[in-house]
Amino acid sequence: MSELDYIGCKKRKRGEGVLKFKGFCEQGYPVEFNGSFQENVRALLEIGQMETGLCDPMPIWSFQLEVHRHPLLHVFLFVVEEPIELSLTRGCKHCQYIGWGDHLICNKKYHFLLPSKDTVSACLSYEGSSAGINVTASNSIASKSNLIDLQGHTMHGVFHPNGFGHLLCINGEETGSDLAGFQIMDFWDRLCTGLRAREVSLRDLSQKQGMDLRLLHSMAYGKPWFGQWGYKFGRGSFGVTEPMYRSAIEALQNTPLGLFAHHLGNETNEILTILSRYQMLSGHILVTLGDMFHFMLELKSKLPKESNTESSHPGMLVDTSCRWSAKRIEMAIRVIIEALQRAEFRWISRQEVRDAARAYIGDTGLLDFVLKSLGNHIVGKYLVRRCLNPVTKVLEYCLEDISHAFPRRDGYSRLISTPDSKLKPRYKITWAQLMKDLLRLYKLILKENNAMSSTGILASIPIASRIILDTKLFIKDYSEESTSILDKSVLHCSIVLTSNTDRGSTNKVMITPYEFFMLRNTTTFDELKLEVERKFRDLYWGMRNFVAESLANLDAKGSDLVFKLIKAGTKIVFEGKISGESADICGMMFESFESNALVVDCICGTKIDDGERMVSCDICEVRQHTRCVHVSNIEEIPTIFLCNSCEQDILHFPSLP
Repeated sequence: MSELDYIGCKKRKRGEGVLKFKGFCEQGYPVEFNGSFQENVRALLEIGQMETGLCDPMPIWSFQLEVHRHPLLHVFLFVVEEPIELSLTRGCKHCQYIGWGDHLICNKKYHFLLPSKDTVSACLSYEGSSAGINVTASNSIASKSNLIDLQGHTMHGVFHPNGFGHLLCINGEETGSDLAGFQIMDFWDRLCTGLRAREVSLRDLSQKQGMDLRLLHSMAYGKPWFGQWGYKFGRGSFGVTEPMYRSAIEALQNTPLGLFAHHLGNETNEILTILSRYQMLSGHILVTLGDMFHFMLELKSKLPKESNTESSHPGMLVDTSCRWSAKRIEMAIRVIIEALQRAEFRWISRQEVRDAARAYIGDTGLLDFVLKSLGNHIVGKYLVRRCLNPVTKVLEYCLEDISHAFPRRDGYSRLISTPDSKLKPRYKITWAQLMKDLLRLYKLILKENNAMSSTGILASIPIASRIILDTKLFIKDYSEESTSILDKSVLHCSIVLTSNTDRGSTNKVMITPYEFFMLRNTTTFDELKLEVERKFRDLYWGMRNFVAESLANLDAKGSDLVFKLIKAGTKIVFEGKISGESADICGMMFESFESNALVVDCICGTKIDDGERMVSCDICEVRQHTRCVHVSNIEEIPTIFLCNSCEQDILHFPSLP
């Protein structure tokens, strides 16, 4: 368990109502999700634990989730319903950044949070909460902190009731979480899929040991780290377009490694030493930068982390002070590897391996030495894994074939060794050394302030890197992979608002996303119209007085049966109006309403707010990126700033007499 002792309250005793973290929202668990996004969220909240005191006056529910039993680890999922009346701003800045500014403002938001130890402590540093969580918090922390406003959650995502959402943050093990980043993303992805989200955006600022993962993974895999879960290019900052982004990735991946032998100056020897080390480990000819980074990242995922990095400096398996000859050690390695091969990649105990090897080598001291040295190191195309069985407390060994981690190219593919070839001790590498080499290559090759910035043929590398780093907004369309509802009595409905112009004509504005309606076979158009009004009034803030008037392109009487005129599964559009409101309110119904008053016209080509740091001209009030006007991020925004256009206009003013 973590330092926060999650204990039950009167409503939820310890161990009662605990759900499985791994299967949560997967295949109808813990409830069946057969409706629209908002209906599915409501179905989920019906089985949640209602809490008080965490986000008053906003309603909040909690779910206790079991990650694993041995050792016992539980986490809490909180769902906060934020009504539009309690929001500081009606519009959503995240919708504006990703390009959804033309979406209608919804009546509420749903926040899904996995709080960290610190955020729980900050929010519950007072007694009396029904969440039943004992914490020890500093008295300096405000006891009335709002859970959704706190920074540093393990996971925080927000959804609009129409199914569009934003993943605001995930924080894995490097920030002290009990969950790894991939576990959090798997959980988030199941939430979105199970609840039938439409589209979800995120801003990728993820780093590992100072390396930007969107650059590192784009180099190795052609997509960001979040691309493993289907997130794709959403929108670039500083005028970056998707073709520019794709071209930058392709240029970096296809950069030949041979160029680095002649164009790096003082860093040539260091880079070539690192590259040759992994060329030898791979047993393949790694041709491009993409090949090299792909191999290193795949190898990193196979190597275990060591607790003692100083004693794990890579070197030859045979030490000069060893009392056994290299030939005897080589024979012992071969015998042990062959014994593990016969186990067919199963985990077997150290004693079993030792007994099998003793049939060929009688020196038990030699076998013990080699077994100890081989653990978690590469021999040929195999990684020799060693770990302590948590149940039996016995050391176990297993072979893992890591040849599939190597990039294969026609004419270049060559394994270090085959099962029939002589297995020789190869150069060893540890996780710590690999990370050190990876970080060094990242800084020497990919960073903008490296030696290549002004070096002929390689000068394009920092430019391409900057384009990839300027692409932070990614999006996933969950509607493409969500299971369609096969019920025969379903219709998909959207609405168009109509208004009368000064000239007497009718103006049609706004088409909402389609919502599906499950109807009886005896449903009439009058009943459908009432249901459409109810659902869209419930969804959107500006449509609380919406009145559906007629079906577009369909002449139907109110008493007609729906399924006599329309086939199930058909998409239809209702025309209607906002009762009692002037047409001027329509502009206020969009997510971008509050930011429309801010004019953006940057020299990089950006015309709308992309979430980057900006400065406003004190004369024309047009906003531009601070980076584009040469104000670095470490500098404060000038108190007085004039854009280039206004500055030139002033220079052309006639002089005073």
